[in-house]
Amino acid sequence: MLRLEVRNAQTPIERKPAWIKTRLRTGPEFTALKSLVAREGLHTVCEAAGCPNIYECWEDREATFLIGGDQCTRRCDFCQIDTGKPADFDRDEPRRVAESIATMGLRYATVTGVARDDLPDGGAWLYAETVRQIHSQLPGCGVELLIPDFNADAAQLAEVFGSAPEVLAHNIETVPRIFKRIRPGFRYERSLEVIRAARLHGLVTKSNLILGLGETSHEVVEAMQDLYDAGCELLTITQYLRPSARHHPVDRWVKPEEFVRLQGEAERIGFVGVMSGPLVRSSYRAGRLYQLAVASRDSDTIASADSEAVEARR
Repeated sequence: MLRLEVRNAQTPIERKPAWIKTRLRTGPEFTALKSLVAREGLHTVCEAAGCPNIYECWEDREATFLIGGDQCTRRCDFCQIDTGKPADFDRDEPRRVAESIATMGLRYATVTGVARDDLPDGGAWLYAETVRQIHSQLPGCGVELLIPDFNADAAQLAEVFGSAPEVLAHNIETVPRIFKRIRPGFRYERSLEVIRAARLHGLVTKSNLILGLGETSHEVVEAMQDLYDAGCELLTITQYLRPSARHHPVDRWVKPEEFVRLQGEAERIGFVGVMSGPLVRSSYRAGRLYQLAVASRDSDTIASADSEAVEARR
């Protein structure tokens, strides 16, 4: 284990509070989806990240797909996905992901992936081609693409943005004071730069904040403001659940009422769609948040047209 993991392991796994409960529902839809993922040899965030909503989401035919393999070239101290030697580059993976999504008949799909710093383009083509394949095979399906930062490389970001996902998500995850400790392979300002670039490209933008890593509530509000100022439109706020003793200890269990308060703060700041709760995850009910962004943009367009009409009559 890394020295950091040894230090983490000195703190026993924390007992979850009573308000963090998941319902185990392994119905027919869950079973069918699990079989499909196994048969196609696909990796899902739902499984790899130990998402607490997997039973609920899969039973409702919602899933998030992980591309690029199940080994990441970076290590975040909260993440269950392993760090190690990446899988061989698989150019056929985008087609298979799209084929599976088409088979499931999804109206909205979330696609994310591991960081692939071993590849010359950081995996940008893989992300972009997956979006293109989904749109080609299932034209009515919206795609949310959750990306690493690609080191904010302009050419790599242009490749990804050009694939035109309905939502471009990049998760900042935590606050500046502890960012380097939690996400040593990323940079806070660089992540904001990615969101800013996506918004300038005209994409709907989204991010996530994890609570319980050592941040204060005041710092969370400041980070939300940073995200909004960078052009972020949609936000999810979540409770950190420690995957194993090797991972960062839980600093605090955030009570449901604080999640409610933070959602109100985010809406006051100006986010058009917010989901905040102990078991919320960044892709949870993603289609709903996307529709809020669409409605907000439609409203802005109508308001702008009305304003122009008034000016024209003067």
